[in-house]
Amino acid sequence: MFGSEKEITDFIQKTKFDGKGLVTAVVQDATSKALLMVAYMNDEALRRTLTSGKMTYWSRSRQQYWLKGETSGSFQFVKEVYADCDNDALLFKVDQQGSGACHTGQYTCFFNKVDGTIRDTSVEK
Repeated sequence: MFGSEKEITDFIQKTKFDGKGLVTAVVQDATSKALLMVAYMNDEALRRTLTSGKMTYWSRSRQQYWLKGETSGSFQFVKEVYADCDNDALLFKVDQQGSGACHTGQYTCFFNKVDGTIRDTSVEK
């Protein structure tokens, strides 16, 4: 558990959720520092995560809670939590278990490197 029930409630109240009641959760491997995934949490998913120490998300597509690893065995155990300067995004440093974070079987969801040149195509002023 990350603090007392009151401390968890205070932290959740300080978190700025968007118009849909969600906050961005950036997830990083605490040891390797690899960026694992980006997902979303509502206040209850955040509470479950902070209370249990296991990453729980809100699935926007399924409209339900998603305990990471519940079906795959690839649990994510929280080691540290950071809020950004505006309290509208959270960084979770985790101990990633199992085969990895991505539903494809990859360790990280960020395995698709964008090749070529990405350039600004806006009209010059």
